[in-house]
Amino acid sequence: MRFLLRSKIHLATVTEANPDYVGSITIDRRLIDAVGLWPGEKVLVASATTGARLETYVLEGEAGSGIIGINGAAAHLINAGEKVIIMGFELCEKPVEPKVVLVDRDNRIVETLVERPEMAVCG
Repeated sequence: MRFLLRSKIHLATVTEANPDYVGSITIDRRLIDAVGLWPGEKVLVASATTGARLETYVLEGEAGSGIIGINGAAAHLINAGEKVIIMGFELCEKPVEPKVVLVDRDNRIVETLVERPEMAVCG
């Protein structure tokens, strides 16, 4: 069994960072659906701006809002305006075909990528 990339939102712009919130990352519902994340799911967030990396869990944001909100202690590591990569993983016995979206500066999907189309989906 291995942990394999299943979901990725690439180069999203953090729209808000709130250190006083209890924790998590708030993500526009359309982006959550596009890559197959679940509210409450653990994700790895990497700042393409500073290199900071952290794990947190997904909160659903309003669909179409473009929100990428870093909440709680994580807001001390990643700030509004930074570019981030949000990744979800799955424990599998076989390779996974990840769902990957590229977004623009307003966090609207501009392209859906298939990184390895020959791979079978784990599940």
